[in-house]
Amino acid sequence: MADTADADTDTGRADTGGADTGSDGLAGAAPSGPELRFPPQVPPGPDPAREYVRLRERGSLARVRLPDGRPAWLASRYADNHRLLADERISRAAAAREGAPRVRGIALEAGSITTLDPPEHTRLRRLVAGEFTAHRMRRFRPRIAAIAGELADAMAAAGPPADLVARYAAPLPIRVICVLLGVPEPDHDRFRSWADDYLGTTGTDPETVRRAAERLRGYFGSLVAARRADPGDDLISALVTAREEDRLTEQELVALGVTLLVAGYQTAAGLIAGSVQTLLDRPGRLAELRADPELMPAAVEELLRYVAVSASGGTIRVATGDLDLGGTRVRAGEAVLPALTSANRDAAVFTDPDRLDLRRDPNPHLAFGHGAHRCLGAALARAELAVALGTLLERFPGLRHAEPGRPPEWRTGAMIRGPLALPVAW
Repeated sequence: MADTADADTDTGRADTGGADTGSDGLAGAAPSGPELRFPPQVPPGPDPAREYVRLRERGSLARVRLPDGRPAWLASRYADNHRLLADERISRAAAAREGAPRVRGIALEAGSITTLDPPEHTRLRRLVAGEFTAHRMRRFRPRIAAIAGELADAMAAAGPPADLVARYAAPLPIRVICVLLGVPEPDHDRFRSWADDYLGTTGTDPETVRRAAERLRGYFGSLVAARRADPGDDLISALVTAREEDRLTEQELVALGVTLLVAGYQTAAGLIAGSVQTLLDRPGRLAELRADPELMPAAVEELLRYVAVSASGGTIRVATGDLDLGGTRVRAGEAVLPALTSANRDAAVFTDPDRLDLRRDPNPHLAFGHGAHRCLGAALARAELAVALGTLLERFPGLRHAEPGRPPEWRTGAMIRGPLALPVAW
């Protein structure tokens, strides 16, 4: 590959040597055991990396090596993840600065709502949050249902077997987020291509990631200008026509558009397809949900907890001050990684955590994070998954695996996981 950040494509191997506490500059008490490469190897399917079980049992933070060769701390337990997500000394903005440790081939999107700290983050989130309330998303739900219905109609007309990813799970969220942002329909496919390239990690040439980022920023710059001249009924129009004191800068609008596109597309696509596979693999749970549609809200929460659509879950951060976390001394300047998919399987919080329980209550999962950076689009993601599953259950009562003896292959080497294809019949 063109850059050391993406040079090692075997992201799952563990070093055979012990942890080195000196040459790489990591201070503090390093936990015992091997140093792991990040992201860890994840099995195909909805389960998180098996290595997380051992790390949670050990209790302290794990010492890992990033794709760019630098070290970081990884939190595997629920309590440690919950705390680090809320601790202002663990900064997203510091992780977006030039020269900061990175997981991807390019730096994080500086100036994005996801890479700012208070008070800048507080201001930007206040200006944008009103567009993503649960009430607004309930009003938007009929648009989601209409798109899901059109895709289901097309899939039914073509007849079985069908690839649920290509026909339904991938096009649904890209169309939803493009409608929300006001992206014209002819541009949806190339947006999907750019988003796929932008979200690459060790499996994608860094130059490809950079080109995708430039194209996305350039497009959103043009879209913002067009909406200033001719506002429509979409999020970008609402933000550019807001009261002067509530307006975002041009750079903030472009960064927000890029963030919402990539966050609102591939994560939702992986979650929809992964959830369908999870239910098809468990006919009893699928029958339970089909027999009791009122169970859908609880089922959505459990699938959010259970289906690991990220190698770890959570954006890299950098400590801006010394602190103790999980029995480990983290020093200022050191990188820290949350592992939300691991936290969501922590037996200290979830009874029988590896069991899919559609009636689980309470269910304090961290799929949307926690603290100041809790996912802005949580209500949208919940609505999309509920509508996507409800439409499939209604339209395809006999939905099943078309190739029951062949487990679907999952995407590897990218920030977001999910089935590459999911052949289904009905």
